[in-house]
Amino acid sequence: MPLLSNLTQEAFIAARSLADYVGGTGLRLGVTGLSRAGKTVFITALVEALLAAGRPAAPGRRNPLPVFRVHAEGRLMRANLEPQPDDAVPRFAYENHLASLTGGEGGPDARHWPESTRRISELRLTLEFERKSGWRSGSSSLTLDIVDYPGEWLLDLPLLSKSYAQWSQETLEASAAAARAPLAADWRGYLKTIDPAGPASEDIARKAAELFTAYLRASRADKYALSTLPPGRFLMPGDLEGSPALTFAPLPTEGGSPSGSLAAMMERRYEAYKTHVVRPFFRDHFARLDRQIVLVDALSALNSGPAAVRDLETAMTDVLMAFRAGRASFLTTLFRPRVDRILFAATKADHLHHTSHDRLEAILRHLTARAIARAEGVGAEVDVIALAAVRATREASVRQGRETLDAIVGTPLPGETVGGETFDGAQEVAIFPGSLPADPRTVFRGDALAIPEGEADYRFVRFRPPVPQVDASGGFQPLPHIRLDRAIEFLFGDRMA
Repeated sequence: MPLLSNLTQEAFIAARSLADYVGGTGLRLGVTGLSRAGKTVFITALVEALLAAGRPAAPGRRNPLPVFRVHAEGRLMRANLEPQPDDAVPRFAYENHLASLTGGEGGPDARHWPESTRRISELRLTLEFERKSGWRSGSSSLTLDIVDYPGEWLLDLPLLSKSYAQWSQETLEASAAAARAPLAADWRGYLKTIDPAGPASEDIARKAAELFTAYLRASRADKYALSTLPPGRFLMPGDLEGSPALTFAPLPTEGGSPSGSLAAMMERRYEAYKTHVVRPFFRDHFARLDRQIVLVDALSALNSGPAAVRDLETAMTDVLMAFRAGRASFLTTLFRPRVDRILFAATKADHLHHTSHDRLEAILRHLTARAIARAEGVGAEVDVIALAAVRATREASVRQGRETLDAIVGTPLPGETVGGETFDGAQEVAIFPGSLPADPRTVFRGDALAIPEGEADYRFVRFRPPVPQVDASGGFQPLPHIRLDRAIEFLFGDRMA
């Protein structure tokens, strides 16, 4: 059967979106965030908690989602995983990721964090529930399609409106900033040896692309935690690795791009990247989302210093500019779905004592202030939350001399160093993570950070997943979390009223 034309595809998407809007039975939830923000863990915990909430209560089993209203009111009847609905999209490997978090057949000692998101994937859940009142009261269901995709791909969407010359200039200017210049030194040094107006050369293009990719990869490393610049697929190439669409790099183009030149070849490949990579992602996946959560690893940026936080602020603004945000209505749903609720979530809240959670939210709200103002201006609802989809620590009070200190207790990952001691992944330790500033204005001063370089270490330690707990019936307790239920209530609780 031949592929549908783009027009037919868009008509089909519009018809399906309209049916879902009228019936209130379908919702597509996008889950994204920049690398290491916890997308895979969030989706795994979300699905595990919903499946647990949809099962009959067992003796001694804790309520996994007390703030999720339909569950708290006893109206959630069942939650079921469904077959993958999209034949062209890989299924999110929920069972494998859950086995990673709990240890699976290897037992609790084998537990580890799952592999991070490297491509788009999808999972479908059906939630059966009772509506409270109104003309739709009685039994109903919500089909929830969860779409997982790398946040770096979002940063590609602005490329659709940029020429090669404009993108090159912006990227070169960014690479000259103090935080990036040492990381870009090899690539920028190589650019000085080549002539953009010279003849096209595959060897030069390949070398320039390799050095440019190495610069992007170094920027994303834990030590720097800078937000990756586009193109996002350079670090997650998949089956495009080595293709001409991913073998290009920015060049100085003051002299234009003469026909047959290296600059002309780079420009052609840049346009091919937009045509074959960016536009299909926007058309087939991104433009169909109804709700969105953006996971943000703000703690890593704070730990890395002012440059990383400023970079994250810019990235969050660019991310939200990519969304077709606005209030959903009959007409917008007919012609193009709109994202009408967006949640920014600061992850790894379990790395802090609860007294700093509100402060983490305040910092994230400041980071995303410009993005939030834009979304709210077109009618979208936006919220900010500090959460841990899987809570890896517990809180404790520890006496030190005459002082009582607020601590968190967990098992550091193998190789983590605390107070000069390196851990093997088996020993619990109490950590004093420090407190975030009560007023985010003491972190930010205008557009610049008030934290001096080298003084932003809050001792954020990476922990192993928690040891699975067993309930009275012999089954596993739901994974512990911080505010996962609040996130769920905001993202789709209104659709189950």
